[in-house]
Amino acid sequence: MEPLKTHTGTIAVLDRVNVDTDQIIPKQFLKRVERTGFGQFLFFDWRFLPNGEDNPDFELNQPHAKQGTILVAGHNFGCGSSREHAPWAIKDYGFRVVIAPSFADIFYNNCFKNGILPVKLKQEEVTALMEKGKDTAYSLTVNLEAQTVTSEDGFEATFEIDGYWKEMLINGWDEIGLTLRYEEQIKQFEASRV
Repeated sequence: MEPLKTHTGTIAVLDRVNVDTDQIIPKQFLKRVERTGFGQFLFFDWRFLPNGEDNPDFELNQPHAKQGTILVAGHNFGCGSSREHAPWAIKDYGFRVVIAPSFADIFYNNCFKNGILPVKLKQEEVTALMEKGKDTAYSLTVNLEAQTVTSEDGFEATFEIDGYWKEMLINGWDEIGLTLRYEEQIKQFEASRV
């Protein structure tokens, strides 16, 4: 995985609550086993009209949101089934950070495992960000090392994160990568057991 220490990007506002994994990546697109290629199907039923054209009313289809790399959403984001395809689609679409007041537990952990930083902020902070980025391009800097979210206009917030996941993201490790750091010790242990 690519290390994530600090990320600066434009926000894309999805002012909806209880966005479930079926809405993030609909079931008909779950036939792939590799982690790439899912971004084109992100929020498919909302992003596109039945004829396949972009839905002009969908938040992420607005010109200022199309280049967003930080998704700002409502509470309980990622609820529903535990499919890992949901964070795969979010990352493949181009988001590195998701900010919300709360996340479904499995989705929250799957984000870390796939190199996405899920940031829990207070509801009033998320509401303020949504107002700032609803109709215009709005840039944020998320500093994982300092655990802060800031902008040039003075917005500041802090967030909590488990030390394990923080270290994993900062170093760009997934769980296999973490294990491989101890490859020599594992080999020595295995050799001693023969």
